[in-house]
Amino acid sequence: MPITPATATHSSSNGTADAILLELVDEDGVTIGTAEKLAAHQPPGRLHRAFSVFLFDEHGRLLLQQRALGKYHSPGVWSNTCCGHPYPGEAPFAAAARRTYEELGVSPSLLAEAGTVRYNHPDPVSGLVEQEYNHLFVGLVQAALRPDPEEVGETAFVTPAELMERHATETFSSWFMTVLDAARPAIRELTGPAGW
Repeated sequence: MPITPATATHSSSNGTADAILLELVDEDGVTIGTAEKLAAHQPPGRLHRAFSVFLFDEHGRLLLQQRALGKYHSPGVWSNTCCGHPYPGEAPFAAAARRTYEELGVSPSLLAEAGTVRYNHPDPVSGLVEQEYNHLFVGLVQAALRPDPEEVGETAFVTPAELMERHATETFSSWFMTVLDAARPAIRELTGPAGW
């Protein structure tokens, strides 16, 4: 696994781990400050910048990931290909590409912006809140996946019909349908007649 700011162990001069900071934004997505990651997700949540990636294979199937059981937020649930938060000052596009590689061990062969969506989704299990201004990206994956087991439990490529079947019987992230619906116009443009 590559060592990056997200995976490296950082220690400050007093021996404690450095906090991961998120970029706080206003309702228009303009940066207004920073907050520690966990604190930004404590109720009622603080609006912060995030991203969601939807990658597809050559058959128009969506790559889903099941979040690893060790994650503090929404462990074990299915969600879109990759999601996360840019570091303060990091472009959302760069963050999306970086985290896709860190989590899945693959770089998208195509990655394009697909708009933004703002939402507020409490997670009933953890009690945390996703209060996010989310940048959406769609793209293609053509290389073999090498998921990081600390981030990803399982992966699956699904057709629209398979997704609906899974969504009815398995647990998905609280934000999944919101980001999928917001990205659908760009997904349809990318996948053509695949049915999305």
